[in-house]
Amino acid sequence: MTAVSRGIRSPYLLLTVTSLFWSLNWVVGKAVVGTISPLTLTFIRWVIAVAAMMPFAWPLVREHWPLVKRHWKAIALIGFWGTGLHNAFAYVGLHYTTATNGVILNSSIPVLIILTGWILYRDTITRVQALGVVVSLAGVLTVLTGGDPAVLATLTLNRGDIIVIVGMVFWAVYTVLLRLKPAELPGLALLACCGMVGVVLLAPLAAAELLFMGGSVAFTPASVAAMIYVGTFPSFVGYVFWNRAVGEVGSNVAGIFIHLMPAFGSLLAWMFLGERIHAFHLAGIALILAGVWLTARGRRPVPVPATE
Repeated sequence: MTAVSRGIRSPYLLLTVTSLFWSLNWVVGKAVVGTISPLTLTFIRWVIAVAAMMPFAWPLVREHWPLVKRHWKAIALIGFWGTGLHNAFAYVGLHYTTATNGVILNSSIPVLIILTGWILYRDTITRVQALGVVVSLAGVLTVLTGGDPAVLATLTLNRGDIIVIVGMVFWAVYTVLLRLKPAELPGLALLACCGMVGVVLLAPLAAAELLFMGGSVAFTPASVAAMIYVGTFPSFVGYVFWNRAVGEVGSNVAGIFIHLMPAFGSLLAWMFLGERIHAFHLAGIALILAGVWLTARGRRPVPVPATE
């Protein structure tokens, strides 16, 4: 394997690209507020994702169907926590809070993953990893507060923030529960099955929103583009990358890459919106990268799941 191909397959590259996809997802989710109801957007997102992956995933699902049936409870549990409701909480929360608050609260995911891993499996982290989490979190807060810690004192939680936090908990549990994946089941087959769980869970919620809760969908070029984007990149491609990387480096290391999202947000705003890059942006990005490097460097080997 060449150095280039190893780089392309690197779990750290996969996590970095996934963070980029998800950075745009928060922006898109906030941009379509008032155009697409949140539960309906989440349902459409996973319908598109499942439709996009099925031409590739269905042969794998069919080949491993006896394995899927044998482990259906574990697969349904993973799907419940990760594909559907997590996204619904995020989109609903964005109707009542700002994208900035959402990104700040999203930065709690690495800590929530570490806490969830300890609660469920008594996972621990090394001192170097703990230092990496602290350093990268400091970088996130530097970017989001403009280098002024006093800004945090003005942050108040509203109902949208609480809803977003619930979604973050769902994502943390999902990431930790990925270790339940049967060793012989290909990752794409697992994602397709989990995607179907998400579609089944979300269908009645979206229907209730449209019929009884004043929900609506406006099919405009911008909203259709948003639907295609969130269904293809954050869902299909992003989940494939995330699941594979978690299997290789573990949930604690993968979680820290969420802290790249504010860094990407600053750079994207500079590139496409003409916003200025300030010294605090550069300082924050440097701290984030240093923290990610420390966390990856200090990780323990990930146990290989036993084969049946």
